[in-house]
Amino acid sequence: MTEGKGKLVLEICVDSVESAFAAQKGGADRVELCDNLVEGGTTPSAGAIAVAREMLDIKLHVIIRPRGGDFLYSATEFDVMKRDIKTAKELGADGVVIGILLADGTIDRERTSELVELSRPMTVTFHRAFDMTRDPFEALDTLADLGVDRILTSGQEATADKGADLIRQLVERAADRITIMACGEIREANVRSIVEGTGVHEIHSTGFVTKESEMQFRNEPVYMGGADDPAEYSIKLTSTEKIAALRRALDQ
Repeated sequence: MTEGKGKLVLEICVDSVESAFAAQKGGADRVELCDNLVEGGTTPSAGAIAVAREMLDIKLHVIIRPRGGDFLYSATEFDVMKRDIKTAKELGADGVVIGILLADGTIDRERTSELVELSRPMTVTFHRAFDMTRDPFEALDTLADLGVDRILTSGQEATADKGADLIRQLVERAADRITIMACGEIREANVRSIVEGTGVHEIHSTGFVTKESEMQFRNEPVYMGGADDPAEYSIKLTSTEKIAALRRALDQ
C-alpha cells in the first residue's frame, strides 16, 4: 500500500466503500473516507472503514469529525474524536484527518497535540478547519511545530483557483516542514494550472456522478433528510472515469 513516489499525489474524497474502490480503479493514490458530505464530511462507520481497508490497495485516510458545523468541540465531542482515532487505527487506516480550533480562530494547540500523539504511527492531515483560522501563516507554523504531516486548504477561499496566491505562499513558508495539499473545485480542466501556479505536490478532489435508484416502488412525498434535498431515489457515487481523467490531466 504505497503512494507513487516521485509523482504528484491524487487524493479523492469519498463517502462510501463503493466510491473508494472506484477512486482506486481510476488511479487515485489515496482516499479520504467520510460520511455525510452534505455537511462537509463526518466520521464514517467502523464497518465502512473495515470493509474499505479489506478492498483497497491504496492509502486509506479517515476523517475524524464528530458532527457538522464549526470546529469548536466540547469535552464530550473530543472524547468521541479520540475513540474514533483508536478505532481507525485498530481497523488498519493509514492516516486520519482532523481539525480542531479555539473560539478565537487559532489552532487548539493542546488538543491537536493530543490527537497527533494518539494517532501515531498513522499520518495526520489537518483538514479545512485550517481555512477558518484567523491567520493562516500562524496556523501553519503551529501545525508544523506539532508534527502534523499535511494541511488541506483551498487558500481560505471557496475554490483553489481563487485561493491560489495564498496556497503558493503557504507552500513556500512550509518548505520541508509540512505538506500543503490543495483542494476546492479542482477538476480535469484546472488541475495543471493549480499545480503549476501553487507548487503543490498533492491534490484533493472528488468525482461524483448521480445514479438513479433502482427502486420500482416509490413513495415520493416521504423523505429521510431535509425537504430541500429529497434524495431517497438518487445516489451519488464516485466515477472511475472522472478520476481517470483527472489522473491523466495531473500527470501531463
